[in-house]
Amino acid sequence: MNVTKSAIMKSLASTCATSLAGMPSVGLGTYMIAPDQIQQAIHSAIAVGYRRIDCAPVYFNEAAIGDALQQEFMASATASSSKDALTRDQLFVTSKLPGCFHRPQHVELAVKKSLADLRLEYLDLYLIHWPVAMKYVEIDFSQRGWPDEAIDDGGGGSLIDPTVSIHDTWRAMEGLVERGLVRHIGVSNVPVALLHELMTRASIPPAVNQVELHPYLQQSKLLNYCHARGIHVQAYAPLGTPGVKESDEPVLLDDPLLTELSTSKNITVAQLCLAWALQRGTSVVAKSASPTRQAENIQSATYHNSDDSTIPFLTDDEMKRISQLDRHYRFFRPEDWWGSMAYAVFD
Repeated sequence: MNVTKSAIMKSLASTCATSLAGMPSVGLGTYMIAPDQIQQAIHSAIAVGYRRIDCAPVYFNEAAIGDALQQEFMASATASSSKDALTRDQLFVTSKLPGCFHRPQHVELAVKKSLADLRLEYLDLYLIHWPVAMKYVEIDFSQRGWPDEAIDDGGGGSLIDPTVSIHDTWRAMEGLVERGLVRHIGVSNVPVALLHELMTRASIPPAVNQVELHPYLQQSKLLNYCHARGIHVQAYAPLGTPGVKESDEPVLLDDPLLTELSTSKNITVAQLCLAWALQRGTSVVAKSASPTRQAENIQSATYHNSDDSTIPFLTDDEMKRISQLDRHYRFFRPEDWWGSMAYAVFD
């Protein structure tokens, strides 16, 4: 299927909530992309049409992403054609609040650290990464990046701080919007009960709930609740976790049904999974440093059955068959990291 870059760019915003106008439906995930691979990954992603970059301090590559973005901006400033120019307002950049900065007095410090590392003046979206507070870790603003991985250390659950209320953290997040440091705020990995509780006091409701979501973990109840409350759902790990999963875990991209359906449509299984996610009304975060895979992934935003984009790419019968693949299987399991304290997130 030969699709032009202009068609891709037009299709990218098709699933976004109205409150998030301008947020592309397919974003580049940067989890597990090494800092020395970031420049190439960002360059190739922007070249094929990506305009949303998903970041987090605990990916330990935000400083490299900031340098790569500045290179793209500088190259665009000297481009011979204005149509090739890339400006900050054309990008949608997301970062996340680590657990060790959930106390209200630390939230603004954390976002300013991400902004310094990313070399940006504001974020388009800032998420509470996990709804679990950890013991505070000192921030060194004299250097970009992080000297070690302390901000991602839960101590097997021993460093979880149960005295911090998500309501207090959220109020500090709202303050970031009021001060112009971020455009939108949201959450990640938040189940329905906690999301419902959070919204009882929120002055600014979460714009996004970014969660693990794929055919083996479809989260239909969460998706329906978020739709009912006007919260946009964003899928991470939409392809499972190829390359980082355990050897005894299922391989989503080898699933027989998904293979059958993708073959019938002359696309890859990865493209089918992304098209399925988009057809459900979610946006996706797809990680890849490969230019070929990046191009394949972003093309999924253009899939439909004819020149009429209102015709679903997957039929009702195909969607029903995929729905039967749900195993409620999580590749990211807090209980493996934090023990019994993790059940504050998922029960």
